[in-house]
Amino acid sequence: MAEGRHGEKPMDEVLDTVSEIIERHGYRDSSLLAVLQEIQEEFRFLPRKALLQVARTLDIPLTRIYGVATFYKALSLEPRGRHTIRVCLGTACHVRGGAKILDFLENRLHLQGGGTTKDLRFSLESVNCVGACALGPLVIIDNHYHGNVRLGDVESILEEYG
Repeated sequence: MAEGRHGEKPMDEVLDTVSEIIERHGYRDSSLLAVLQEIQEEFRFLPRKALLQVARTLDIPLTRIYGVATFYKALSLEPRGRHTIRVCLGTACHVRGGAKILDFLENRLHLQGGGTTKDLRFSLESVNCVGACALGPLVIIDNHYHGNVRLGDVESILEEYG
């Protein structure tokens, strides 16, 4: 089926997928975070219609679901890109040029302060430290670590993610 605006799937497909996810978790309200994580993984964000279905099915107030969804940085109420780029700005990465790499990516992707490209290809965010200081500056794309990155490397790294 064709996707709607912002990569959203048709309503019946969303409802079917969310039902399967909730069923896998045994219809337990204690599984709310795990359910939301799976929905996020499936759709790259938490569609409102999915959250409404979770609220109805698990008998959880929608305000509680939104509270969880907005508390965790890994969850998003807005569509996310197919690829997530994280630029480390911890001390070691920062002094080795991490901020310059982030600035370059923001300009190249037209994303000031992070966000998601209009074509939903990339989401960009900075992180404070990933514990790989010897590899700084570090760019992580979809959990693939690119270490000792120089400005001249960025274009070829982006090309790897078509």
